[in-house]
This record gives sequence, structure tokens and C-alpha cells, in this order.
Amino acid sequence: MDRVNYADILTEVLRKETNHQPSLLPIRVAAVCDVTSGNFLLVASGWESKRRVETILFHARLVEGKIVIEDDNFEDGLTALLIEAGIAEADILTALAFERTRQHSPEHSAAA
Repeated sequence: MDRVNYADILTEVLRKETNHQPSLLPIRVAAVCDVTSGNFLLVASGWESKRRVETILFHARLVEGKIVIEDDNFEDGLTALLIEAGIAEADILTALAFERTRQHSPEHSAAA
């Protein structure tokens, strides 16, 4: 059985989210997907009144076969969409949960 390609799923889900552009403000949402570094982001940039807006809406890293959610500023989050797209729920962690599992792993303890 082929292993699910999490980088492809992250890229597909984030690109689909860019179809939902803000209609009331001149702000554009873009997907930034870097498979080499394992970073996947949704960024918003543009203008609100006379103020420049640049923000990270979503940031996930692909680390050790897991999806590590660094930042998710969506009201309902994107986790459900990632699971629906084929990522195993057990493979999605918050950054804090991921760091806690690493701190207690034998590899980390041996390196200390």
C-alpha cells in the first residue's frame, strides 16, 4: 500500500483555501508550500484602510512524518480539512505537543 504523501495533501488543502479571498478588503491570501524545508503556510497581505497588513494565517511543518501545527488562525482551524483530505489524526500535533514528545524521547534524552 502506498504511503499517503502529506506534503501533497498540505499543498492541496492550502491552495484550495486560497479560493476564499476576502471580498471587502484589498487583501490577498496566498499559499506558500516549501516541500524541501517542510514548511507550509497561508499568508495574507494587502491594505486595510491606509495600513499595510501582513500576517500568517496558518503554518504547519512536516517533521518526522508528522504534521506540526505552528499557527492556525482560522476560526474552526484547518485540522478537520487535513483529516478529511487523508492525513491521520494521530499524525497531527500542535507545536507544543510535538516538543513535549521530543523532550521525552530516548533520542533526545541520550543527546542531553
